[in-house]
Amino acid sequence: MNNEYELVIIGGGPAGLTAGLYASRARLNTLLIEKGVVGGQIMNAEQVENYPGFPKGIGGLELGQLMHQQATKFGLETLFAEVTGIKLQGEQKVVTTTEGNFTAKAVIIASGSEQLKLGIPGEEEFTGKGVSYCAACDAYFFREKPVAIAGGGNAAISEALQLTKFASKVIVIHRRDQLRATPILQEKAFAEPKIEFLWNTVVEEIEGEDLVNRLRLRNVITDEKSTLDIAGIFVSVGFKPNTDYLKGALPLDAAGYITTNEKMETEIPGIFATGNIRSNSIRQVIAAAGDGATAATYAERFITG
Repeated sequence: MNNEYELVIIGGGPAGLTAGLYASRARLNTLLIEKGVVGGQIMNAEQVENYPGFPKGIGGLELGQLMHQQATKFGLETLFAEVTGIKLQGEQKVVTTTEGNFTAKAVIIASGSEQLKLGIPGEEEFTGKGVSYCAACDAYFFREKPVAIAGGGNAAISEALQLTKFASKVIVIHRRDQLRATPILQEKAFAEPKIEFLWNTVVEEIEGEDLVNRLRLRNVITDEKSTLDIAGIFVSVGFKPNTDYLKGALPLDAAGYITTNEKMETEIPGIFATGNIRSNSIRQVIAAAGDGATAATYAERFITG
């Protein structure tokens, strides 16, 4: 594999794949680096219903694969490796990875974010044994069993609705007295007879023997404690940007996200950021794709002068 490129893209989610498509069609010598599976967070979505052009919806796995297929059709190269840092070497950018170093005239960062954990006793111990972070991956294992989901945003409620296809009951545990999810998702959830809600409540401990069988809960208003017998818990309480490898190399905001302008430019010329890793991202596939197209367009202008 060549170690010198005009453009290196870090991350193979919708933002990175769209950037790769636009850059490759512009005939830029482009390398996309992904540490896991191309597709990003949409791989966890059983059905994407709000991406234009698919009125019947499309599976997240299929959408990610199609995006990658379309980009590689125009010559995008893909490397599966973990990026460990970015260094400046004159006008060149050096991207360090577990598979070697790669230099480029410009870099687009699209490494997204990862789900936050509850950080409570039992969570690590029972991960894969009743604790899950992906309903699309694990819902099937809870057929006709009661499950809980911690969270109240779009991701949590989408997962709760998905779980109703398998679980006997889905209990949404939310630390507030109202959901943060969009109205249309709330309407679906409130209309679903399998979904119940525990308001103003947090999970303090996950218990079980070989598998999860109980949660210890606390009401944040009354401080009353209780237990909930359950077969599993799905955690969906927010995200953390994948920017640890950028600390000291690029300015980050207080939450660790990258600040950009409307051209997706960072404070360092030739380094762009797109998708969920950007400050104030709306965390939608269509927005990430738009970011990727914008970044690739301005990266081409930067490279070609």
